[in-house]
Amino acid sequence: MSGSPEYTPPKVWTWNKANGGQFASINRPIAGPTHDKELPVGRHPLQLYSLGTPNGQKVTIMLEELLALGHEGAEYDAWLIKIGDGDQFGSGFVAVNPNSKIPALMDRGGPKPIRVFESGAILIYLAEKFGAFLPTEPSERAECLSWLFWQMGSAPYLGGGFGHFYAYAPTKIEYAIDRFAMEVKRQLDVLDRRLAESEYLAGSQYTIADIAVWPWYGGLVKGWTYGAAEFLQVEDYKNVLRWADTIYSRPAVQRGRMVNRLSGDPSSQLHERHDASDFDTRTQDKLAAAE
Repeated sequence: MSGSPEYTPPKVWTWNKANGGQFASINRPIAGPTHDKELPVGRHPLQLYSLGTPNGQKVTIMLEELLALGHEGAEYDAWLIKIGDGDQFGSGFVAVNPNSKIPALMDRGGPKPIRVFESGAILIYLAEKFGAFLPTEPSERAECLSWLFWQMGSAPYLGGGFGHFYAYAPTKIEYAIDRFAMEVKRQLDVLDRRLAESEYLAGSQYTIADIAVWPWYGGLVKGWTYGAAEFLQVEDYKNVLRWADTIYSRPAVQRGRMVNRLSGDPSSQLHERHDASDFDTRTQDKLAAAE
């Protein structure tokens, strides 16, 4: 491999924490909690524990879209989980998501609390609960779910594959970057061909398929992800760019992208969200000005 010495795997893998790079403090080969910490609970039935990564944005966008449609039951508390600090390994979080990944949702609106983890499962749960953004006609529903699960299977190649080796790995490995760059460009071509024939991924309607795919691939072509827009020549994917701009023009999408966000302009960061008025009063620029 260009740029790195040849490596021969041992007969049995052992964990060398020193090889973990940027995420060595939180990555480990076992599951379960590392410390006792209960999760906070707010006043709304829906309690979200998350971070403003692409996977986290899926759920906050969905909730803001439901509220924009007038579904008052979609009001929610969004609590910040700092994965860099290991919050996802607290006992309370692990009880909601045994996989220790954001986002995780607790629905406390019924006689028995319901936990939902994995972003795709949360989107389907909310779509079915409120009867929105998931078509009911069988062929349209199948198309929507197909693209939703396309994202679940494809995005790890973008994030854990390309993003990791291009932006985060302690050593730049040509083979790994080339391998995953090729796959991400193939995925962008898949999307571009679909969006050449369809306004949205599932057809003429905006659905949870778009809500799931946009934070990853919309963010990529908008130049927000990994600093890789030029490297991947995203301007070649005209239909994806059109779709990304159309979705970003939605006010609910703009709000959802702000929730649990820790990077970017302070005015775009709403670390916790407990009421709709928080967008006007509790973004980081407003809190800093009030100090």
